[in-house]
Amino acid sequence: MAAPYANDHLNPNGPNDARPTALKIIRDEGLDGKLTGKVFLITGCTSGVGVEIARAIHATGADVYITGRQADKGKEVVDGILADGKPGKVAYLDMSLDSITSVKKAAANFLELSNTLNVLICNAGIALAPQGTTQDGHETHFGVNYVAHFALFHELRDTLLASATPEFSSRVVTMSSMVHAVTTFLFDDYNLERMPYEPYAAYGSSKTATLWMANEIERRYGSKGLHATSVHPGAVLTEKISAQMGGSDGSMQNPALGLYMKSIAQGAATPVWAAIGKEWETKGGRYLAEVSEEGPLRGSESDVIRLGYAPHAYDEDGEKRLWELGLKLIGAQH
Repeated sequence: MAAPYANDHLNPNGPNDARPTALKIIRDEGLDGKLTGKVFLITGCTSGVGVEIARAIHATGADVYITGRQADKGKEVVDGILADGKPGKVAYLDMSLDSITSVKKAAANFLELSNTLNVLICNAGIALAPQGTTQDGHETHFGVNYVAHFALFHELRDTLLASATPEFSSRVVTMSSMVHAVTTFLFDDYNLERMPYEPYAAYGSSKTATLWMANEIERRYGSKGLHATSVHPGAVLTEKISAQMGGSDGSMQNPALGLYMKSIAQGAATPVWAAIGKEWETKGGRYLAEVSEEGPLRGSESDVIRLGYAPHAYDEDGEKRLWELGLKLIGAQH
């Protein structure tokens, strides 16, 4: 299995240690300024990992479209990325992932601006939120993390397929998490209406769903030049996480976890590798973390960080069933 930065991950030492950043991935792949004319769409880019993904992708010279819910923040991000002087355009699209109508409108707006889409990165999401529902009535984690991104992919699928060439396959990257291991997808109660609400179960079920989404995209469209992978970005030290953990490096409450924490730029490395790495030019359907393809779940339940894929991560029947459910929920036939 591909693991080009395995040595850099052997002894994690907190944010900004030896583990690679997204920009390092771009440069190591030899793609600095080399993707002029290619088009990327990245969700959730007004803060956190999404900003660094967009910044790294723009360094290739590609056109980058970012989504968010706050136009003022979106403009700040656009201006900040354009400061790198690369030729590609950067544009902001307003999109609220708690509304399928908003997602479809954003997709239509994108298609008015570009008839090409080479890579879709489904970065946006929520984690461990209080119990709630989206505007469409879905449990919040399921609706935002999976249903909205499935709807977005469905709206852009034909453009992704049409943009694929023998020299440059199209790709979809979905954001999963190591928390997918907590539970398989909860088909019997995916809106968590019957069982007691538990944020980790809600989040884990949604992240199994995004993992399965990538697997099923690969199964259906890999032979047509459209590949998909799912990604665990790592334990990333955002401002919100820092506040929850009680310190700038997470060490005040859990020193061991603090060692595994990544900077935001490091957290963007695996998604960027999935999006542009030569390793994934002609294949997909794999779960990635630490800039490597993951093997089976390792370690014990008592470990602070437990990497690898759970036994339910590759479930062809479940993936097909979820796909059909997704179509039903967004009002599509195929």
